[in-house]
Amino acid sequence: MARYTGPSTKIARKFGEPIFGADKDFEKRNYPPGQHGAARKRARKASEYGNQLKEKQKVKYMYGVLERQFRNTYERASRMQGQKGENLIILLESRLDNVVYRLGIAPTRAAARQLVLHKHVTLNGEVCNIPSAQVKQGDTVAVRERSKSLEVIQNSVASASKYSWLEFDAKTLTGKFLNIPARTEIPETINEQLIVDLYSKN
Repeated sequence: MARYTGPSTKIARKFGEPIFGADKDFEKRNYPPGQHGAARKRARKASEYGNQLKEKQKVKYMYGVLERQFRNTYERASRMQGQKGENLIILLESRLDNVVYRLGIAPTRAAARQLVLHKHVTLNGEVCNIPSAQVKQGDTVAVRERSKSLEVIQNSVASASKYSWLEFDAKTLTGKFLNIPARTEIPETINEQLIVDLYSKN
């Protein structure tokens, strides 16, 4: 399965929440897509498996991760100490593309992935074009000197949110990953236990 590149609002409507961030179109039509979308607000209750699968799909879309990548991340989370679900979310949050997004260098995770792929970002002073690269405590993430004037970056930084586990200097466009975030600090609405339950059946 290739990475989804279609309308983000359509996917957000499918899951009933703005999983890609603020979305004016979603606010206007916050019901499932399709001809009978509005009527499906009272659709029949999904099965337990259906809810688990939907939650996994939602997180995959949210972080822009493909199936094999997601399963590999889950397996890695399973080998770590602590709760599998929380470990999974923390590993996804520690991806370079997500850190670029959280720092405010890019307006969306998809845009952050593009910046990384096109070599606009450095990790600990070295150019890194691998969106899935894991950022560790104490690592620095910055915009390359030649890319600092990009309009998408300047506009994004101007309206960026701040997170307790990250430090960012808007003048130098350099950020630092201070520490691994606690699950309670991560704002995404995710029921990771549903994903754990889904994989435990396999």
